[in-house]
Amino acid sequence: MKRYCCAVVLFIIGCTKLFAQGNELLLAKQYSDNGEIDKALAIYQKLYKEDNETNYTYYVNGLISAKKFDEAEAITKKIIRKYPTAHKYAITLGSIYSKQGDTTKANNVYDDLLKNIPPDQSEIAILATQFYQANNINYAIKTFLQGRKSLHNDALFANELITLYRSKRDKVNLTNEFLNFLPSNPEYIYQAENILATLFEGEADYEILRTALLQKIQKNPQQIVFVNLLIWQYMQQKDFDQALNQALALNRRTPTDDGSTLFDLCSTLVVNGAYDTAIRGYEYLISKGKEQPYYVSAKIQLIDTKNLRITAGKYVPADLLSLEKDYFDLLTEFGKTPNTVYAIQKLANLQAFKLHKPAEAQKLLEEATNIPGISNQVLAGIKVDLGDVELLTGLPWEATLLYSQVEKDFTNTPLAQDAKLKNAKLAYYIGDFTWAKGQLDVLKASTSQLIANDALNLSLLITDNLAIDSAGNALKIYARADLQIFAEQPEKAIMVLDSIDAKYPGNALGTDILMSKARILLQQKNYTDAVVLLKKITEQPTDLWADDAVYMLGDIYDNNLNDKEQAKSYYQKIITDYPGSLWINDARKRFRQLRGDKVDGPI
Repeated sequence: MKRYCCAVVLFIIGCTKLFAQGNELLLAKQYSDNGEIDKALAIYQKLYKEDNETNYTYYVNGLISAKKFDEAEAITKKIIRKYPTAHKYAITLGSIYSKQGDTTKANNVYDDLLKNIPPDQSEIAILATQFYQANNINYAIKTFLQGRKSLHNDALFANELITLYRSKRDKVNLTNEFLNFLPSNPEYIYQAENILATLFEGEADYEILRTALLQKIQKNPQQIVFVNLLIWQYMQQKDFDQALNQALALNRRTPTDDGSTLFDLCSTLVVNGAYDTAIRGYEYLISKGKEQPYYVSAKIQLIDTKNLRITAGKYVPADLLSLEKDYFDLLTEFGKTPNTVYAIQKLANLQAFKLHKPAEAQKLLEEATNIPGISNQVLAGIKVDLGDVELLTGLPWEATLLYSQVEKDFTNTPLAQDAKLKNAKLAYYIGDFTWAKGQLDVLKASTSQLIANDALNLSLLITDNLAIDSAGNALKIYARADLQIFAEQPEKAIMVLDSIDAKYPGNALGTDILMSKARILLQQKNYTDAVVLLKKITEQPTDLWADDAVYMLGDIYDNNLNDKEQAKSYYQKIITDYPGSLWINDARKRFRQLRGDKVDGPI
C-alpha cells in the first residue's frame, strides 16, 4: 500500500512538472511571436538546463533565431558527443553552418553522414526523412540516391523521390523518375499523368517528356507504358495526328490489343474537335473486320463524327444527303436494335432539323420506341426527340403529352428538367405565357446551369413584355420567330422578326430581336455578322441579354475567330461587370486558361 501511495505521489509531481513546463513553453512562444527573442531565449535556456535532451530543439532554435550561432554550435556538438548515432543532431549542426552562410562546412557534415550510413534500407529511409524534416530536400534526395547505389537497386525509393522532386518542382528529374518507375508499375500511369499535368507549365516542359520518352522507346520498343504516356503527351500538346499515329502503331504490333484504348482515344479526339483525326482512327478499327469487338461501335461513331464535322462548319445540302445515306446504310447492315438506337436518334435529328423532313423523322422515332430491349432512359430520350418533331409538325398537344410522360417517369432528374423546360417553351411558342412562366420560375432553381439560365431569361422576357403589353401581342409574334429558330428555318424566322416593329412600333423587344438574329447568324456559321449584333446588345449594359452577349462574344473570339486576346477581354468583362451572371464560373475558368493558369480537367 505504501509503495502504491508513493507511486501516486510521484505521478502527480511528474504531471505538475510537465504542466508547468508546458505553460513556460507557451509563454516563450508568445514572447517569440511578439519579437521579444531574449525573453523567450531565457526561458528555453532554463528548461534546457533542467533537461538537455527534451528541450534541446527549443533552445537551439531560439539561439539560431537570436543569431547566437556559436552557442548553438557548442550545445549541438555537446549533444552529438552524447548521442553520436542520432543523426538529427548532426543535421542541425549543418543547418547552423548554413544559417551562418558556411555551406561548405554544412555540406561536409552532411556528406560525412552519407559516407557512414550502412547499406540498410530502413536506416537510409530514416536519414532521408530527417533531412526532409529539417527542410533539406536536396540532401534527402542525395540520401535516397546514395542508398540505391549502396544497395545496388535502382528501383528503390521511387515513390519517395517522386514526392521530393515534385516538391522541388524539378521537372527533369521527376520525369526521369517516373520513367524509371512506370515499367514495373504501369497501373500508376494515370497518377503520373495527373502529377505531370499539374506541374508542367508549357510546351518546353512537355518537350522534356517527349524527348525522354522517345529515347526510352528506342531502347525498349516493347514497353507499352512508354507509348501510352507518349500518346498522352501528344494529346496535351494538341498534336492529335501524332497521338493517333502512336496509338495505331501500338495496336498493329500488339496482337492481344482488342482496340479499346484506340476507341477511347478516338472519343477523346471527337471531344477536342479533331474530327478528321478521329475519323481516321474509326476507319482503322473498321478495317480490322467484323469479328473485332469494336466494329459496330466504330461504324456508328464514324458516322456520328462525320455528322459533327459537317454540321460544325458550313455545309451544302449534298453533304447532308450523303450523311443521311451513311445512316441508312448503317441501319441496313445492322438493323434497328438497342446497339443502333443512338444512330437512329441522330438520323431523325438530321432529317427533322437539317433536311426538314419531319414526317420521316417522326416515323423513324416511332419505330424506335418499339425496339425490344432498350432501357427506360433511352426510351425517354426517344420520346423527347419525338416530342420535338411533333412540335415541328404542328402537333403541340402530342408534343406536350410526350414531354410530360418523361417528366413524370424521371422526376428530379436532369432528363425530367429538360422535358419540363421543353414543355414551358412549348407553352411560350403557342402564346400561353402565364402557364409557361409558372414552369420557368420552378426551373430557375435547376441544378443545370444551362437550364436555369434559359429559364431565367425566358421568364424575364415574358414578365418585362407583359408589363408593357398585357395582351402580349408583340411577344406572340416574337415567340413564333423563336419557334422557327428552333426548327432551324432562318429565313422564315427573319421575316417574322422583321414584321414585329412594323406591326407594333415602340415595342420593348429591341435587344431580344437582336439576340435572336445573332443566334440565327450563329446557326449559319456567320460569326463576323453575329459579333456586330452582339456588340450592339452590350452597348446597353443593364439589358437582360447583356451578360449573355458578352459571354457569347468571348466564346466566338475564343473558338471561332481565333482572337484569344479579345476573348480574354470579354471573359474578364463578365468577371468584373457581371459577377452575378450565371456565366461567371465558366468565364473565370476560360479566362484563366487563356491567361495560362493551371486549371482542372487536363485532357
